[in-house]
Amino acid sequence: CRTGHCFQGAYYSTFVPAEDIDCPCGERMQTREHTLRECTRYDDYRDILRKASRNIVLSEILGTERGLAALSEFLRKSGAFTKTGEPRAARAAPSRELEPEDYGGWEVENEADEEWR
Repeated sequence: CRTGHCFQGAYYSTFVPAEDIDCPCGERMQTREHTLRECTRYDDYRDILRKASRNIVLSEILGTERGLAALSEFLRKSGAFTKTGEPRAARAAPSRELEPEDYGGWEVENEADEEWR
């Protein structure tokens, strides 16, 4: 978000001109400021940001630990700045049964390997 590299119209207008630059809410140009402060798609999540910065000042959001924590929560819950604009599905924790040592480790030797030694 700080670098401007994200799934937003402002980025697309310069780097991916084939993509739409308007916001799904109807705003002509989708920008990070619009998404954080005004976009109706994220109204239900904006209070998360206001806890760190009453007026959602970008320097307070990106420049303080409290602001970054609020932004992280806002992004996770809202799905803002993702390609779909929707929250990502929860990922399952890795399963022990997929660990490599269960299969003899990463370095399983076979007869073909002997030729190279």
